Amino acid sequence: MLTLDHFAIATTRLADGVADIETALRVDLAPGGQHEAMGTHNRLLSLGPDEYLEVIAIDPLGQRPAQPRWFDLDNFEGRTRPTTWICRCPDLEAALAASPAGVGSPWDLARGDLRWRMAVPADGKLPFAGLFPALIEWQGAAHPAPRLPDRDVRLKAIVLHSPEAGALADALAGLMDDPRLSVVSAPAPRLQIVLHTPGGDVTL
Repeated sequence: MLTLDHFAIATTRLADGVADIETALRVDLAPGGQHEAMGTHNRLLSLGPDEYLEVIAIDPLGQRPAQPRWFDLDNFEGRTRPTTWICRCPDLEAALAASPAGVGSPWDLARGDLRWRMAVPADGKLPFAGLFPALIEWQGAAHPAPRLPDRDVRLKAIVLHSPEAGALADALAGLMDDPRLSVVSAPAPRLQIVLHTPGGDVTL
C-alpha cells in the first residue's frame, strides 16, 4: 500500500518558484538543500506531520546526472506548478512489482542525515504522462516533514486530470486508498492540488 509523502512543485529557477508559491499561499517556505545525484535543489513547506511539498529546480551549480533527472525536470518549462506526487512505501521492490512498467529503478540517495531509496525512471518520465506517483522508501526514522515549521497549510485534495483516467484509476486501485484523491477524465494530463491555508483554500 502506498501513502502520500510529498509533492514536487517544478520551476525553472528556484528563487522564482519560491516567490510564486509564497505569494500564492501567503506563507514562507523553509530551507531545503541540494540533491547531488540529480543536480537539483529545493525549498520545503510542511503539510502536516507526515506530508510536505518541495519547490524544486535544476541547480545551475550542480552536476548533470548520467541519465535524465527525476520528475522530467530536463524538459520542464512554463509556470511554476505541481508536476509529481510522491508516495512512500515500506518495500520499494514490492511496490515496483505492483506498479506499471516505467516507474523506474531504485536509487540510493541522501541529503544531510536523510536517507532514502527512490525509483527513478530511466528517461525521467513517470507513467501516464507523469501522473502515476513516484515511489520512495525512507531509510530510518528521519523524515523532512516533522522538522519543518508548521505554517498551518494542509492538503485538501489531489486531482489527477488524465485522458487515460480509467486506466490510471485501475493502476492505482489496490495501491492507494486516500479519500483526498480523485482521477478525472480530461483532454490533457495535469496534476492539481488544493491546499487549505490560513488565508483560505488555494488551488495549484
